Amino acid sequence: MLAKNLQFLRKQKGLSQQELADSFSIPRSTLGDYERGKTEPNVDTLIRFSQFFECSVDHLIKYKLYNDNLQWSESQAMKILAISVDSENQDNVELVDTKAEAGYLESFRDPEYIRDLPKIKLPNLADGTYRGFEIEGDSMLPMQSGSIVISRYLESYKDIKDNKTYIIVSREDGLVYKRVRKDLPNNQLVLISDNPTFLPYTIALQDIQEIWQYHAHLSFNDELSIEESHLSSKLTAIQSQVNDLHNKLI
Repeated sequence: MLAKNLQFLRKQKGLSQQELADSFSIPRSTLGDYERGKTEPNVDTLIRFSQFFECSVDHLIKYKLYNDNLQWSESQAMKILAISVDSENQDNVELVDTKAEAGYLESFRDPEYIRDLPKIKLPNLADGTYRGFEIEGDSMLPMQSGSIVISRYLESYKDIKDNKTYIIVSREDGLVYKRVRKDLPNNQLVLISDNPTFLPYTIALQDIQEIWQYHAHLSFNDELSIEESHLSSKLTAIQSQVNDLHNKLI
């Protein structure tokens, strides 16, 4: 239980692996190995984990502290993130289509809602929490409307890199996929479309609910028309693409 308990307790405190590793003066890769169950901490480090997370060593190594198929992550900068895990207690990659956008904006902090979203498996993902979002419109051409953007959750605004692309979640603008520049002196972000016919605009940091950094995307040909925006009808095709790519790499 230790590996999954450490991962859960870290996310519950809203800490990245790097932040927790720095607190313990250990390499991030070492903490990553602990959380994957590849190595185990020595007794002294185990006691420090127990004191840091305010739970007994016995509970850390013997009991399932994470809650069935639901977990919580809390970040000082980015509110609360609800996530779900699979039968092997690995984070799922949930998918949000355009028709589910309104529901997502209302319920993205509800673990029951997140658990019921459709999911896919993506092999060999780096550490982090990932989610897929269907985009629509032509503001980010040449990326097609109907593409699925696989993105990694950002725990802090300081992790944003200028001129990279992100999914920005806010109550006023909904889900938007844009290129981003920080304007921290004015406590805002500048959102830029790759299609120059769309003008840049700003969004206040306080209005942002979530930020997801682009990791990869999946586009669809005529066989699955981009006009068909029901995500459930694309799940098989998405998983097939992922499996084909994975098989070519192994």
